[in-house]
Amino acid sequence: MTRAQSDQVWRELRYGAARGDLTSPPVCTWLFARGATPLANAPAGFPVESDMRRVHRTHESVERTVRRDDTQYLVRTQVRADGKVVQAVFDLRFQLADRRHLWFALGVAEVVGLLAAAATGVVLGRLAVSPLAEALTRQRRFVTDASHELRTPVTQVYTRAQLLARQAAAQNMPAPHRDGLTRLVGSVGRLGEVLDDLLLSASLAAGPARPADHRPVDLVALARAVVAEEADRVRDGRLTVVVDGPRHPLFVDGVESALRRAVGELLSNAVGHTPPGGRVEVALARARGTVTLTVANTGKGFDPAEAERLFERFHRGGSTGRYGLGLALLREVVTHHGGTVTATGRPGHGARFTIRLPVGGSPSVSVPPPGGRTPRLAPRRVKAGRT
Repeated sequence: MTRAQSDQVWRELRYGAARGDLTSPPVCTWLFARGATPLANAPAGFPVESDMRRVHRTHESVERTVRRDDTQYLVRTQVRADGKVVQAVFDLRFQLADRRHLWFALGVAEVVGLLAAAATGVVLGRLAVSPLAEALTRQRRFVTDASHELRTPVTQVYTRAQLLARQAAAQNMPAPHRDGLTRLVGSVGRLGEVLDDLLLSASLAAGPARPADHRPVDLVALARAVVAEEADRVRDGRLTVVVDGPRHPLFVDGVESALRRAVGELLSNAVGHTPPGGRVEVALARARGTVTLTVANTGKGFDPAEAERLFERFHRGGSTGRYGLGLALLREVVTHHGGTVTATGRPGHGARFTIRLPVGGSPSVSVPPPGGRTPRLAPRRVKAGRT
């Protein structure tokens, strides 16, 4: 646009220099010629005598831009058909002012257009997303209500299945009956865990817990408690579980039940993917305002390319993965507590999962021992054959 406007000005200036009336030139233009009296309002410093002499000598037209008193002029000097040397001078002030006004108007129009487009996009986006948000809300409400309603009957079935299994063992019923009841107890127990996962996932999707709901949670004590709960599986699988943590507590702020579920999922996943005779290590430490909990095992491991997909809902890794919320729910819990969880591993070399959470406040101030070093407990082991 600017180039087209400039070309138009030069065309008008050339026309004025070739055919314009010396006494009545076009608007914003002055014409100078030897022997002619300039107009009274002609700008000072014109004509450009050097150009007049050059054109008179060479008969070649000269065009240039000249600045006088902070004003810019276009100047063309040429020989007319009658042999007279004429110099046309055009004042650019009005054209530049018009150009600035035009650019300003275009800028305002563009901003107004963008604001209007943004407002329209927001309105249309809300109209489009509103049904989806409502559907998701109904879905979460259904999951929560269904899980609550199912929890009581599932708990009752689980309790009765346990009683039947104990009675079958006490009455020395045939082995197939006892094994069937044992499998029933395990299946109902897993169903209860799925319901707990659904309830926790629905509560996290509804929004993070309020700060008032957070309490200092000792991650060391919680990890040891979770390991103790897995003692039967560890014994049955002939595994060794080592807990390596400091003697003093490592507090994080959060909801204890949710954090217990997250740590329990990590340990359960490690135990379930470690072959008989294998080893699971649970390590806790504090560094740079972060509490780190790492669970590593000597299982089959996984392809590093699958690391992020392990945390997707209902993802099944390779031929040994498991369906369910599992690790996806674990990441939700950790994220809602302001932390991160990562996974590393290689096929045939085990896997390592690391949770990092911000250090929280403690209910009491602990005094470090003399010398500035923190004593550590000897690693606690849960081995095959021990309870």
